Amino acid sequence: MQNFTGVGVSPGRIIGSVRQMPKPISEPPAGERLDAATTPEAATAELRTASKVVQTELQRRAEAATGASKSVLEATALMATDPMLIKAAVKLIVTGTSAERAIWESGASVAEMLHNLGGYMAERATDVLDVRARIVAELRGVTAPGIPQSDEPFVLVAEDLAPADTATLDPNKILALVTSGGGPQSHTAIIARALGLPAVVAAVGVDALTDGTEVYVDGAAGTLQVDPGDDERTAVTAWEHVAASLSVFDGTGTTADGHLVPLLANVGGAADAVKAAAAGAEGVGLLRTEFCFLERDIEPTIDEQVVAYRGVFDAFPGKKVVVRTLDAGADKPLPFLTDSTEPNPSLGVRGYRTDLTSPGVLKRQLTAIATAAQASSAVVWVMAPMIATVDEAADFAAMCRVAGLKTPGVMVEVPSAALRSASILTEAEFVSLGTNDLTQYTMAADRQLGTLAALNSPWQPAVLQLIQLTVAGAIYEGHNKPVGVCGEAAADPVLAVVLVGLGVNTLSMTARSISAVGAVLKSVTLERAQELAQIAVSARNSDEARTRVRAGLPILEELGL
Repeated sequence: MQNFTGVGVSPGRIIGSVRQMPKPISEPPAGERLDAATTPEAATAELRTASKVVQTELQRRAEAATGASKSVLEATALMATDPMLIKAAVKLIVTGTSAERAIWESGASVAEMLHNLGGYMAERATDVLDVRARIVAELRGVTAPGIPQSDEPFVLVAEDLAPADTATLDPNKILALVTSGGGPQSHTAIIARALGLPAVVAAVGVDALTDGTEVYVDGAAGTLQVDPGDDERTAVTAWEHVAASLSVFDGTGTTADGHLVPLLANVGGAADAVKAAAAGAEGVGLLRTEFCFLERDIEPTIDEQVVAYRGVFDAFPGKKVVVRTLDAGADKPLPFLTDSTEPNPSLGVRGYRTDLTSPGVLKRQLTAIATAAQASSAVVWVMAPMIATVDEAADFAAMCRVAGLKTPGVMVEVPSAALRSASILTEAEFVSLGTNDLTQYTMAADRQLGTLAALNSPWQPAVLQLIQLTVAGAIYEGHNKPVGVCGEAAADPVLAVVLVGLGVNTLSMTARSISAVGAVLKSVTLERAQELAQIAVSARNSDEARTRVRAGLPILEELGL
């Protein structure tokens, strides 16, 4: 029996067969020439055959897909035999360049040309790069990149998942996600929670598992076990019964003694908002407005933004919707707003700071938010990401007032903002803790690196102490201003208890996590939550903090969490 241990990031117990995510296709060496035994004519024929095979496979997958995934696959299939792409590659083959190198260089040229055209054509550049990798894979006789295809549901094992990988991820086919890399706040963790899939990250060694291996995955414990036995099958059956009870939330977040803790949703557009409302979310604690801006070469118009925001506001009539202004930069670059040559983007011009280099974008966004809010009954609050100083908070609040937005707030993601929350809240009406970045910056640990997963845990006592200091600043000298958490930490039912014990007023998370968080909160009084919070803050390290708090919550075993 072989066991692998990582970090559990999304609860659930499942047994299934492994499918490994294919490794990225490496670039053919520059200057690679045709093999002496291969003529240009033969290489050209191989290239055309490979491109046709790729197109046929993509068309087959498109026929079985729906929605956005179908559109992505159809567009990519069309590009696979694009005359411009193939002709440019053939010209290089005629000069003696290998077929692999020829299609690689041709793909780069076509993608650059499309990018420079802007608009819809620029969006097709990504399709070209995807196609060239698939054609090279076909020429090499290796598995194409992307989510594996299978007629049967499977456990997806990968180094990590990039945001682009999710376009063809079918939650009806994926039983669980397990990665050797990534951390508790990586893209994979966020995706898993949003889809309700059991997930384990930073499980070193799982890359060696062969396709078809039967495994047992426990997303709460953070373990993967090869060749599961009767005990594991019993655990899966028990989880299935528990999961049914955890799928219902009565619409009121509260502790056992009646202390109200509104449970809000993190959403990325109108479709997410509608699902969150159906799941019983008491409002929106984080509207990620990047959905209006990503994969565009130009800024969306004010009118376009108004329509997008109204779709979210209308899903929550009369309820609070907290809008985060554009958080571009770092892992979300935008060609019209951010500098891709920055040596350290996570510490560079991102979030609120983009107004320093591209003034006007934030002002127009605030105008759009205010216009959408005026036509809706939703109670709209707005906050800026990456605020580090009191002056920045004051500047943003002033911009909100000019736009007609009455409730400006700030994200606490930078340690300086946590330490100076009392002063910042003389300018802002509320703060919301972005625990993903707060952890990354506090511990100086890249949140995407599996090797630093232990450092990048929101259970780190230093991070919890900064949250405690933020709350203390909110009630300093009678402020009594609200503090929320909208980072991934709020989706952890165990850590949610600690956050409430530290004095956090509201919790916002992916809609699928609300019922589990609500169930655990209702099992403790506010006083008990406060006791567990102090245990966590005073712990020696993150493991001790989590272990000791879990030991104080017997309901976790009952719920399979």
